[in-house]
Amino acid sequence: MITSARLRRRRPAYSGRWDAARLAPLIVTVFIAVLAFSTPREIAFSRLLPAAPALAAAMWPVLPTVALGAFCLVLMIVLSFFHTDLGTPYTSAAIVAVTLAAAYGSHVRLQREETLFQVRLVADAAQKVLLRPLPQRIEGVEIESLYLAAQEQARIGGDFYEAIGTPHGVRLLIGDVRGKGLSAVGAASAVISCFREAAYDEPDLQGIVHRLETTVTRHSAAFPAHDRPEHFATALLAEIPHDGSRLRLLNCGHPPPLIAHYGKVRVLEPTAPSPPLNLAALIGDRYRVDIVSFAPGDQLLLYTDGVSETRDHNGRFFPLPDWMRRQSPEHPRDLLDRLHRDLLRHSGGRLDDDIAALALRRSTAQGPGIVGAAG
Repeated sequence: MITSARLRRRRPAYSGRWDAARLAPLIVTVFIAVLAFSTPREIAFSRLLPAAPALAAAMWPVLPTVALGAFCLVLMIVLSFFHTDLGTPYTSAAIVAVTLAAAYGSHVRLQREETLFQVRLVADAAQKVLLRPLPQRIEGVEIESLYLAAQEQARIGGDFYEAIGTPHGVRLLIGDVRGKGLSAVGAASAVISCFREAAYDEPDLQGIVHRLETTVTRHSAAFPAHDRPEHFATALLAEIPHDGSRLRLLNCGHPPPLIAHYGKVRVLEPTAPSPPLNLAALIGDRYRVDIVSFAPGDQLLLYTDGVSETRDHNGRFFPLPDWMRRQSPEHPRDLLDRLHRDLLRHSGGRLDDDIAALALRRSTAQGPGIVGAAG
């Protein structure tokens, strides 16, 4: 799993159970030697000695693999002094041949591991650009992020988010490009790059979403996906003005956010649907902005559908609104850590989709309730 946008990668450290597993070639060698010395020569367990360097090639570097092969060869020669007619020349030749092959296999494996490590470093750098670490506080609003990859070795995907302090207030974006692979990553990168510019320039959320729509349309035309003719993305834009008393939301086909106010949780469904990005030409380009109050201590949870659609072994979805109601007011980091833990517990430790979430808490003054809606 990958947790949060604040990730640091390093070479894998071998410890605990993995350290014990790496001793397997040596344990196999000792086991074969004990059987060879303690059983009649007719059984000839010594013929299994070439298996030890072959096993070592899967987990040891080249020199230890060769050293184990040499030890097996010496062991075979010693055995020949105690038991005759063991076929020592043939077994010794097999040990030498297998050891040479194992050394080459170990060398190739290490080269591929190094290449994979370098690829992961590049992927980590790309993720830091795509999902860069967010400031923990912007203008009295505490912000934390969570990113979980469905595949353990994944680094980046089609889920994206951003939070920026602008002359118009705090502006946020969370979304999900439909599709997988590099094409989805490219579309997500284009959307985030556009948002980072438009969030400063545009006076309202409708202006931002029009620019995002244009960006996705152009990107889709320039880089068509192999598995579908066009990209499209769900997105949720939010704005918290400088006075912090209200929250503006523009939902483009995205799962509705949750807001917690004094222990009461509401699902902020849009009053009128707005089209996902790159589908405005098909279903219209009318965008609706809803306005909700954002009182001191209120918590807001923005998320992608990987959260709400996480299933247990019986196929039941994760009950996100009910889960949110059971949470006491706490720091956004603690809320997301608990969400991470409970999602893994609900799914049995296996996620079927990437997950992104933003948690916000307002820590300055003002009051409650729905303020209204703007078209």
